[in-house]
Amino acid sequence: MSRLPMLTALIHRFETRTLMMLAVIAGALWAFVGIAEEMTEGDLHAFDEAVMLSLRVPGQPDNPIGGPQIEIAMRDLTALGGVTVLTLMTVSVLVYLLLVRQRGSAALLAVSIAGGQALSHLAKLGFDRPRPDLVSHAVEVSTSSFPSGHSMMSAVTYLTLAVMLARADDRPSIRAFYVVVAAVLAMLVGVSRVYLGVHWPSDVLAGWSLGAAWALGVAMVARWLARRGKIES
Repeated sequence: MSRLPMLTALIHRFETRTLMMLAVIAGALWAFVGIAEEMTEGDLHAFDEAVMLSLRVPGQPDNPIGGPQIEIAMRDLTALGGVTVLTLMTVSVLVYLLLVRQRGSAALLAVSIAGGQALSHLAKLGFDRPRPDLVSHAVEVSTSSFPSGHSMMSAVTYLTLAVMLARADDRPSIRAFYVVVAAVLAMLVGVSRVYLGVHWPSDVLAGWSLGAAWALGVAMVARWLARRGKIES
């Protein structure tokens, strides 16, 4: 008899966690759609300009605040969201998962990152927003502006890597550490894109929203597959 209440509690906990994750994913997607609609209607122009100019010396739109040292630091941070660094990070975690014999998790990671990259490219092609022309660009860019690919892929990659690494560790504090570090890295990358003048703030907010929704979706898929024995739990 004592096992029945315990089983009921476990089922209830599972359903609660699933509903919470679905709610967060829905919220992130709603935020992306809302930002996209406001952007296409031109309602975010004043907000974007105000935030971008707040990062410039008053009256000198081509001169970022903080001086050369801060600009160099921001260039270093923005590289953390570039294809080269993200690829190296992903390959490193893939190798780790293979070494600890979590081949299913490694396969899911590879598919998730590739899928996120494809989604980012499709979103950019679909919206085709021009890059900011309010200030000079401190780094070279070649693609369209919305959503920010660096912001989105840093969220997708770092959060997905955090989820996969957390699954390989039973300690709650370590799991939380992975997620916090991933979130901080994604935030720093996004801020650097606005500071360097290559993205509007709304581009970054949209990238974070869509990237977080994708990464949380991957986390749900990983839980679902693990419960069915398709990948390592």
